[in-house]
Amino acid sequence: MRSFPKVLMKNSLPIISTFVFALLLLSATTALAAPSDQSDVRAAVQHIFDELKNGHYEALYDSLPASARTRISRERLVQGLQRSQNAFQLQRIEIGSVSVSGNLAVVDTTMFAHIAKPFEGDGKLVVQQYLIREDGKWKVATGDDETINRFLKSNPGFARRFPIKKPRALINQNGRWIEIPLGPRRS
Repeated sequence: MRSFPKVLMKNSLPIISTFVFALLLLSATTALAAPSDQSDVRAAVQHIFDELKNGHYEALYDSLPASARTRISRERLVQGLQRSQNAFQLQRIEIGSVSVSGNLAVVDTTMFAHIAKPFEGDGKLVVQQYLIREDGKWKVATGDDETINRFLKSNPGFARRFPIKKPRALINQNGRWIEIPLGPRRS
């Protein structure tokens, strides 16, 4: 497997980090009323992806889990996402397997985007989304390790069946997907 050129890797880390942050934000938000089955969880993931893709950042804040809203202001969230608009454009999401157990769900997703800076290219992020039902709404909390760990600790059976997987970022180079190291996952 070919490695990603070091010069591009060094120059693209801030853009890739922003891309990963925005896609993990997708992982940290959604708001649909009281879904309880796999199709509702899929709809929740698709809805928040569409909101993020269409730049409806203000609405995303209201969809954050309560624990995440205590750590970031609406203005900071919106400003951060607006800064990323010129770096990449989300294209689509593939929603894979969905598992639901009570107020917890896990969804395998692959999100695609066109990266504009510091180079032109296509990228994808493979992320296992964790969703938590809070106040009758599904909230995707993948980027909120504190919330995920608390729920997994209180649901050890679910945690054993669906351990947290590290997100994977890939860049399309000459028709082949090349993985880009993201660093260790916080826990």
